[in-house]
Amino acid sequence: MSNPSPGLKRDPDHTITIAPHPGSVTVKFGEVVIASTRNALELREATYPPVLYIPFADIYFEHLIASDTKTRCPFKGDAAYWSVSGQGEGEPDVMWTYAHPYDEVAAIKDHAAFYPNKVSIDAD
Repeated sequence: MSNPSPGLKRDPDHTITIAPHPGSVTVKFGEVVIASTRNALELREATYPPVLYIPFADIYFEHLIASDTKTRCPFKGDAAYWSVSGQGEGEPDVMWTYAHPYDEVAAIKDHAAFYPNKVSIDAD
């Protein structure tokens, strides 16, 4: 079933590229590791900073709780958010994912990204 991006139809000059990240990525909340991978994808969109998407298999969901927050990106689809708790603390909406991304970004299905201002992301 095709799910083309409505945003790219209106703005075909908006560019999104996705490529494997060549190194490792570790995401922490405080001292708690909540994701660690050598299989991240790097998404580059227009003039925004690159975003690393981590495969679900490399995310420690026991530290995450599904949030009620939902947003829509005209270029990627509907996003769902997750909050983190660890070491007696928590932070809302630290991670997002696109369960049904548009065709042009289908590679990020079953991957999630984290806000660098809410967690620490160490990428080499």
